[in-house]
Amino acid sequence: MRKILEECPGCGGPLHITGLRCGQCRMEVRGGFDPCGFCRLTTEQSTFLMLFVERRGNLSEMEKALGISYPTVRNKLEEIIRLLREPEVAPVGARDDVLRKVAAGQLSASEALEQLQALGGEDDR
Repeated sequence: MRKILEECPGCGGPLHITGLRCGQCRMEVRGGFDPCGFCRLTTEQSTFLMLFVERRGNLSEMEKALGISYPTVRNKLEEIIRLLREPEVAPVGARDDVLRKVAAGQLSASEALEQLQALGGEDDR
């Protein structure tokens, strides 16, 4: 099975999942969906993680299998952990939608604040 595309093949910008379809009954679901943290990993990182699990987390075994130093193995693992822990930042368009609803009187300031905080991002005050 192919990994989900995460970047636009044309410009390299982030792609956002907006629909899903059942292959059996053809039912479609539309909305905004975030890929799981593991989907954000590169092929190399996914392969590394698979080897790590197969070797039951033994970094010395990873060092031997990959032919790289122990600190390099540890650094690669730390990089994956950091990527998996990073919160997914909502697209700017999602924040703009909330602000447009406030301007149109469809949302109160407190409701907008809740929604913006739920979207996450770099400045969650």
